[in-house]
Amino acid sequence: MIAQLLAAAVALTTAQAPRAAAPSVSLPFPSGDVQTYNIIQWDPNQLPRIYERSDQLPLTDEELTKLSQAGFEPAQLVKMIEERRCACDASADGLIRLKKAGVDKTVLAAVSRHGLAPNRQLDILVTLDFTGESRTAREAFLYFFVDDGDITRVFSANLPELLQRRNTHETMVDRSDIMVARTVRRIQLAGHVPLKTYGAHRVMVAASASPTLTHPSQLTPQERAKAQTYTFDYPRASLQSLCRLTAGYRRDAVLAYKWNFEGSRFECEWN
Repeated sequence: MIAQLLAAAVALTTAQAPRAAAPSVSLPFPSGDVQTYNIIQWDPNQLPRIYERSDQLPLTDEELTKLSQAGFEPAQLVKMIEERRCACDASADGLIRLKKAGVDKTVLAAVSRHGLAPNRQLDILVTLDFTGESRTAREAFLYFFVDDGDITRVFSANLPELLQRRNTHETMVDRSDIMVARTVRRIQLAGHVPLKTYGAHRVMVAASASPTLTHPSQLTPQERAKAQTYTFDYPRASLQSLCRLTAGYRRDAVLAYKWNFEGSRFECEWN
């Protein structure tokens, strides 16, 4: 009984106590209608459709045109683009080509919104293999020339500087011949090659004694004869743009302390 009286007294005191006025705070919210939502009712499995991605590869311009001409409804094509993305040419010229091919305007809008970002550079992995116990390269510089529209991009590697490194992970033993264990030193360099034009490109890989080359025309006839030329098609958009350049050096038969440039291999992978 006493406890009940005390509780009632406390309640009465609290009710009679004057309340402090709430501070007036100016917030950047409208003071009109209010809508309240209970987030407990949200379904965590119902993500916005932009996140509902398929594991299939993105569509291409050719595939989109083929599906459109095969009678697929625009709504179906838009759904495919939302789920799979589109490695399409979403530039003005690309959209005009799709329109001329009969692709519906709603599909063109989906291409513009959900298309992959245009490629701006190549990811490239350069691997240099030096076979044999030598100390320096006969041609001290390795060049990588890439045409980019009206520009020739030139990348060079100073081999004496690279070979001064002594990292254990750069050395391996080649046991492909069970009778002879050949020492192979492998140096790998990863970087980016900026490219602004799409389509066919030419690449030349050459070894030279000159440290100041700015164009393949400056190679000597002997250096040009040993160089390799490659071509690759640079897509406007792709999930991956990885190219691999491998250059091989072998110990000179006469000057054992030098490596000779034996050749290269260049390949690119897109998807």
